[in-house]
Amino acid sequence: MITVLICVVKRWRGVAAWSLATALAALFFAAGAGAQGDAEISAGARALEPAQLLAELRRGGYVLYFRHAATDFSQNDEKMRSFEDCTGQRNLIDQGRADARAVGASIRQLGIPVERVLASPFCRTVETAQLLFGRAEKMQEVRGGPALPPGSERYAALRKILSTPVRPGTNLAVVSHGNPFYSVAGPPYLDEGEAAVVRPLGADFRIIARIRVGDWDALRRAARD
Repeated sequence: MITVLICVVKRWRGVAAWSLATALAALFFAAGAGAQGDAEISAGARALEPAQLLAELRRGGYVLYFRHAATDFSQNDEKMRSFEDCTGQRNLIDQGRADARAVGASIRQLGIPVERVLASPFCRTVETAQLLFGRAEKMQEVRGGPALPPGSERYAALRKILSTPVRPGTNLAVVSHGNPFYSVAGPPYLDEGEAAVVRPLGADFRIIARIRVGDWDALRRAARD
């Protein structure tokens, strides 16, 4: 069974809210493994089978937030002159490119509809978006940056995107970085290539699932059953 977290992510208010969110967010989508860690399951969490999650994604109305695929950590962005200066940035490795192609193929094979694809303007996020979906709309509002305390205005635009309803029949894809999502949604930190499935609620948003690169196999199996 695949454990899928459903919790409402509020604009964090104080230590109590942060502690509750930390416990809830410690549950994530893990094929065949259930929840990771010792986080307490609240009344807001329930388990979904892969087929149920797939049905939700096909119905649309979600934001698929991807952290960029695997990168070369011997590189950094300190010497970049512009977002187009890929030689001065941390870039994807071959495994990351292969992972992104495979996930993109799974999304198409599963019939998960995606209309717009927003990407942080860094080279690694734009390339990931193009490998996943064949297109990328560069947007400053989803660009990378430092990990900041919850509620920081630095990522207010991203919070708004995650909270804005998406019409049924399609999904919105955002390809960005780990720090922005951590800052608006709390821990655990997204792995490279991992996706969070987010349901916008207007003023807030709800995390439905976290899908690692290898977890797409479970959805493909559900589609065959």
